[in-house]
Amino acid sequence: MIREVFMPALSSTMTEGKIVSWVKSAGDKVEKGETVVVVESDKADMDVESFYEGYLAIIIVPAGEVAPVGAAIALVAETEAEIATAQQQGAGAPSAAAAPAPSPAPASAPTASAGLQQNVSRQNGRSIVSPRARKLAKEFKVDLNSIKGSGPNGRIVAEDVEAAAGKAQPAPVQQPVTVPAAPAPAPAPAPAAPAPAAAKPAPAPVPAVALSGQKVPMNALQNAVVRNMEASLSVPSFHVGYTITTDNLDKLYKQIKSKGVTMTAMLAKAVAVTLQKHPLLNASYVESGIQYRADINVAVAVAMDGGGLITPVLQNADRLDIYSLSRTWKDLVDRARTKQLKPDEYSTGTFTLSNLGMFGVDKFDAILPPNQGSILAIGSSRPQVVANEDGLMGVKRQMQVNITCDHRIIYGADAASFLQDLAKLIETNPQSLTL
Repeated sequence: MIREVFMPALSSTMTEGKIVSWVKSAGDKVEKGETVVVVESDKADMDVESFYEGYLAIIIVPAGEVAPVGAAIALVAETEAEIATAQQQGAGAPSAAAAPAPSPAPASAPTASAGLQQNVSRQNGRSIVSPRARKLAKEFKVDLNSIKGSGPNGRIVAEDVEAAAGKAQPAPVQQPVTVPAAPAPAPAPAPAAPAPAAAKPAPAPVPAVALSGQKVPMNALQNAVVRNMEASLSVPSFHVGYTITTDNLDKLYKQIKSKGVTMTAMLAKAVAVTLQKHPLLNASYVESGIQYRADINVAVAVAMDGGGLITPVLQNADRLDIYSLSRTWKDLVDRARTKQLKPDEYSTGTFTLSNLGMFGVDKFDAILPPNQGSILAIGSSRPQVVANEDGLMGVKRQMQVNITCDHRIIYGADAASFLQDLAKLIETNPQSLTL
């Protein structure tokens, strides 16, 4: 029996996935429950296990390519005798890009196999093109017939189109993106066109001059952010700001920082404790109703180096002590950077924090995440000259916070009352966060 390996839905918002790497190669024995492929969803890289025991007969979607959820990405043969049949079946798939066969091709299709090996960019007179490459070719106005594919079995992939576009379209200043420029005796960059490899996008941020004039496709995480933000635009929301004095919180932070406590964990804990008194701020709108949550899970926005953002979740933040919360947060961030978070570690937030204070931002408005009722934007804590109740002037450290709420279930007085209690906790009793 020959079975298909499908692109799995690794999250509720995932519509397509990218093959990061194949752990198994064509012809390898596969055990049930064994990891076969690593797939990049919109938020993380996930190991995908086989549901069947058999042999990975053919890889339809190679590493680096994208496939929609539910599409066949490989075929598994139950026995070795069925491998050849599976390879023939997979080679005939519309989007097939098979890995080199470990055994001789079936006698019924020697010409097709030879054609793939000898003419790496053609199959039956037609180019083998990945969907993304075809889309980019249309955008960049690149003739696919002029490109020699570099993918498996000569498939034209996105990088081939970008390389061709880089050669065909002059840029004001074109520098290698993935490889640092070597020292040159000339005082200024040479205007000569770069090698095709220079047009390949790098996973890490690159200098703005290297991207000048170029159109760079979004990665899966950035596309997920786009979908979420577009969904948020349909929600009627409002903003309420508040000024919080942080002198006591800052003093406490200096005392326990050496024990591994982070300011993010302290703020998350303060918010979680305050949410115990304001369950409406931890709720979300559902059709004709309000969904109150049993747990207080504080999500915190984290910017990713390759673009986009993710919101690791501090689950049950109100119940954890500050030291455990800090250790958990460090672990979440470390694994978020390497895209190793599990879906429930970034999709179960009930309230979100977005902190730009470390960048010196005074205040900002945050966009409401999907399926949540509130998000708190936190600015930097700065020394301010203020007057006390007796009219005497003094200097205090203060930060601006701004909450965005779903106006279908939360009103201005609800948000203001929450911020008032949060400020009272931070200003007068931050020591309670360590209990």
